[in-house]
Order: sequence, then structure tokens, then C-alpha cells
Amino acid sequence: MNSLNTIAHVAIASPAPAARRLELLDALRGFALLGVLLVNLRSFSLYEFISPSQRDALPTAAWDRVIALAMELLVDAKSITLFTLLFGAGFAMQLNRRDATFGSRTHVMRLHARRMLVLLAIGLVHAYLFWWGDTLRCYALLGLMLLAFTKLSPRTLAVLGIGTAVVLPVLLQPWLPGLLPTQATRMQASAAAWSAFVSGDWATMLQGNLARDRHMRVAVWSLPLLVLGGLLIGMAIGRAGVLQESIVHRRFWIRMLRASVGTGVAAAVLLVLRDHNGTGAVAEWLREGAGVPLARLLQEAAPLAQGLFYMSAFVLLFQQAAWRHWLRRLAPMGRMALTNYIAQTLFGLGLFYGVGLGLGPQFGLVGVLLFGVAMFVLQALFSCWWLGRFRFGPAEWVWRSLAYGKAQPMRLVSVA
Repeated sequence: MNSLNTIAHVAIASPAPAARRLELLDALRGFALLGVLLVNLRSFSLYEFISPSQRDALPTAAWDRVIALAMELLVDAKSITLFTLLFGAGFAMQLNRRDATFGSRTHVMRLHARRMLVLLAIGLVHAYLFWWGDTLRCYALLGLMLLAFTKLSPRTLAVLGIGTAVVLPVLLQPWLPGLLPTQATRMQASAAAWSAFVSGDWATMLQGNLARDRHMRVAVWSLPLLVLGGLLIGMAIGRAGVLQESIVHRRFWIRMLRASVGTGVAAAVLLVLRDHNGTGAVAEWLREGAGVPLARLLQEAAPLAQGLFYMSAFVLLFQQAAWRHWLRRLAPMGRMALTNYIAQTLFGLGLFYGVGLGLGPQFGLVGVLLFGVAMFVLQALFSCWWLGRFRFGPAEWVWRSLAYGKAQPMRLVSVA
């Protein structure tokens, strides 16, 4: 009977009202969505699947090389890392809030499990019917694992997170070469994906989508470790309360900013020397000498360090009234993160795939940048308009209604 009462209590529980949401956290999510969009548009536009000679033949080739380097240094893997940190922080903050409200962690843990299972279902539909690059499945499955870490201290969570995201992939790397795709296999997979995605036939596109999904789950085997590590570090941040009371903990964010920018810059410089034909003893040492393990360690540490840098810089800027006036405009987009993420997929496929307008990679990375900024601005404006009338985004409403076991009130109630 007690278990039935607990389940019933969870079913009738309601989400936190807008007044209790942390605007800073929502604004950070909105900011992270810009990086996610730019990275994903590189795949949506099919630029990722054309050969170097085809890229050089594009009229935008000179600018594309500059943008590619800038994205490698500033965006790639950093945006998903920031989003992951926020996901973990949000869970810890929800756990603290619900624990204070209901007096028991059992309620919030069961609710979290239901939310993750619903998110997994949404992710499976998104991945297998639309886009192979879906990350919702990874968040849902690893988000369930967070339940095992709810009693750990922030310090322990942070240490485990760094070990999982940075050290563990380096330790596993020597054991995996025979299992990973070869260069020839990667080229064949890209060619097959190109053929499927430029096709105007939905069945062909879906078949290619499934094949690409299977290939990438092996090729990017370390991604789940990065995500789990980021979730644990984000959970540590949420447990410590430094995000909820960011002004009180300003010194923490300044120290985090300094540490992360130092690590991120050092890693970025050394990796550019390694990956872009750098000359000299250091470059050779990183590519072929005893520095190979160090280079691998830096490769895993760089996105985590830069994700923490973006978070720290954003938090500190948000504390200043002039910056907060503009940055808070990203909060509605962050509140509708799931809706906007799925909408980005639909727009991307509709614009670039053969089943849509079929624009393809003809505009290069210049087009990716322009389309990305335009789409982001439109989504930000739409999010503000929508949340001026409704409590949740469309996808958030579905997610929450299924998780809470009943349809949530959608329209805002006007106060006379």
C-alpha cells in the first residue's frame, strides 16, 4: 500500500512553476543550443560527407577552412559538454528542491526514472525516424545512472567525473584499435551516408540513417564516457549550490574560469600542432613519441575544460546588469530546449537532405554559419512568443505529461 501511495504521489506531482526556475540555468541552456545547432548543421548540410577535394572546389573553400578551424577550437564537443554539465546540475537541483518539498528522495528518484524512460522513447523515435546523431538516448540512459550517485559529496562527484571523462578513455584506448573502424571503413561509411541522404526516397534515407547510427556508435565509443563524466561534474556543481547562489560563490567561478581557460588553451594549442601538420620537436613528440598518451589525455580534457570555461564566463557575465539584460533573453529558448533541439533536426533535414529541399553542402561552412545564426534567432524569437502564452514548449509538454502520468495544464492563466 505504501508503494502504491508513493506512485500516486509522483503521478499527481507537478513541475516547478516558472517563478521557481533558475533563469541563469535556462539562459545557459539557450546559449549551449547555439553550439549544438552549428555542430549538427555540419552533418545536416552533408558537408561532413564530401571529400577534401570536393570541399576545396566549393566557392566558399577559403572561408570554410577558417570556420572549420574556429569550430574545432571553439565549438566541437564543447557545446555538448556544456549541455551535459547543465543536465547534471539540473538533476541535482531538482533533487534538492523535491527533497525539501516532499521530505523524501524516493519520490524524486522515481519521477526522474520515469522522465528518463520517456526521454529515451522520444530519443529512439528521433534517432531512428529522423537523425542518427541523436543524443537524447545517451542522456536518458546515462541519466538513469545518476540515481546511483545521489549520496556522494560534490568533491567525490567531481573527481569521478574527471576520471570518467578524461582518464578512462585514455586507459581504454590501447585495447580498442582492432575493434574500431579503419580509415577505409570510415570513408566507405561516409560515401554510403552521402548516397542515402541525397536520395529523395524516404526508405533509402532511413536505411542509410540506421547504418550511419550503427557506424557512429562504434566510431565515437568514448562519447558516453564524456557525457557520463560531464553529468557527474554537473551534478557536483548542482549539489554544491554554486549555480543557485552564483553571486555568493563568485570567487569559485573566478577560480574555475582561470583554471579552465588555462587548461583549455594549452590543450588547444598542442592539439593544433599535432593535428595540423605542426613542425618542430613538440609536434613530432605529440604525434609519434612518448607524448602520444599526453596528447590523448589533452584531447579528452579539452572539451571538458572549455565547457567549464563557457559556463564560468557566462555565470560571471550574468552577474553584471548590462550583460544580464541581453543574456536573459536566451532563457525562453533554454526552457524549450527539447522542442528547439527536435525542431533543429526537422529544419536541417528539410533544408539540406534529398527528402527536403536538397540544398546539400553547396554553401559550405559559410552557409552552415549563416543558416545556423538565422535559425537560432528565429527559434529564440519563437520561444519568447510561445512562452508568453503557454507554460511549456510542445515537446516539453509531452515529456512532462507522460512522466507525471497526466496531461499538464498548457495555457498560462492570466491574472486580472
